[in-house]
Amino acid sequence: MHKTPLSSAELLRVESARATQILKWLASSGVLGAIVTLLIACSDATGTGDIIERGELRLITRNGPTTYFLDRDGPRGIDYELASALAQELGVELAVEQAFSLDAMFEALDRNEADIAGAGLTMTEARSLLYSSSRPYGQQTPQVVYKVGKRRPRTLDGLRGIRIGLIAGSSHEAQLQAARDGGLDWLRWETIPGSDTLALLQAVVQEELDAAIVDSREFAIQQNLVPKLAVAFNLGQPQNVVWYLQKDVQGTDFLAAVDAFLTDRENDGTLKALRNLYFNRDERISRVDSQTFVGAVRQTLPVYQSLIQIVASENELDWELLAAISYQESHWNPEATSPTGVRGMMMLTLTTAEELGVEERTDPGQSLRGGARYFLDLRRRLPDDIYEPDRTWMALAAYNVGMRHLEDARVLTQRRGGDPHLWSDVMRALPSLQDQLVYPTLRYGYARGLEAVSYVQNIRHYNTILRWQTARARRPQPPADASELLPEALKNLSLLAL
Repeated sequence: MHKTPLSSAELLRVESARATQILKWLASSGVLGAIVTLLIACSDATGTGDIIERGELRLITRNGPTTYFLDRDGPRGIDYELASALAQELGVELAVEQAFSLDAMFEALDRNEADIAGAGLTMTEARSLLYSSSRPYGQQTPQVVYKVGKRRPRTLDGLRGIRIGLIAGSSHEAQLQAARDGGLDWLRWETIPGSDTLALLQAVVQEELDAAIVDSREFAIQQNLVPKLAVAFNLGQPQNVVWYLQKDVQGTDFLAAVDAFLTDRENDGTLKALRNLYFNRDERISRVDSQTFVGAVRQTLPVYQSLIQIVASENELDWELLAAISYQESHWNPEATSPTGVRGMMMLTLTTAEELGVEERTDPGQSLRGGARYFLDLRRRLPDDIYEPDRTWMALAAYNVGMRHLEDARVLTQRRGGDPHLWSDVMRALPSLQDQLVYPTLRYGYARGLEAVSYVQNIRHYNTILRWQTARARRPQPPADASELLPEALKNLSLLAL
């Protein structure tokens, strides 16, 4: 009988499965351990002394809001911040390279072009057979996401007959392959080249795919940009996130130094603070609000963006912050008017407008300039020992509820044992300004403190979306065909998954 030749993709899957079986047999027989021990003994394993002598720690990562990106204030991202702190602890510089595919990160380790691959990488059995790994510094859960309003799959069986997408070379592909090998031979999926999770999610929004598989950490922050998507179900249990290191560092002082560093950062609260900074979303902001904002960014913001940028530059403000404030105030509507008589893009009262020299509140330029000056004046009036970013968040609260009521909230914060210099503590006290058992004990009495908290958190949410979009627009683009830059052997390592 004539057999149809296997396609290159099918051949690659067969070879990958065969390689996995061989590696598992080697590991179970003890042969692999002996080989690794011999290789370590015969190799020049990278140690901390080599890195110190070189004068730099080399990080290979990928561009994304949870890993590494360039903000106006410089590089950011949890993997960047941790690697930067490790480099500082070692007394060396941090050298960062970006990879445009997951396999390219492991290629950098193979070629001794990187010391650490750090990019929200899941710890997998296949990777652990081939690379050393750090202790875990986080966890993430693979999730199936879908477009709200479409049929929601609730189990693996619910994926039958629908178009599923995932990042090429990711651990999710290995998960689905295992499920297929376990009897779900009807499972089919499409792979998206590169390492851009947002591109995968946008394919679901545009209905080019029915569902996508992503990690929970990625989706937690990317959902701000794709509010039409939601989690259908978790595809398994939480998995450890680790740094991967070169094959020959197992048992070296460098791996010990990395593990000790991550342990110390866990114990001193640094990792918890970074996880809160990058992954915690404010659940009070509804999907509808986020969806409305993303739509306004696309349709309305371009009309006023140049003006907002000019006014922000005049006042030495980040334009994204001024845009976020004006959206929260008026949804970028210069004719907006409230029942209480505040008007314009920045919703100024008549009295405040007169004090600021604003003659026409519905003039976008005048309103933006007046609102920017008012915000800066509030920020200037705060005590000198309130530092950024808390200073900005408290000034925004004062913009909404007034400086006197903000001071009441700070007094209440101190009464309760909190720190009146931290927004995270003050925001917990603000809602009590509406409590009839509390506000009579304060100098300025009742205020809509809960509204002030929502006001500030909304602006922070909008500001984060705008800043990430700005950073994403600045990121370097991959080569036209990144696969051409990879050696043939590496192209076959599709089992090295995210």
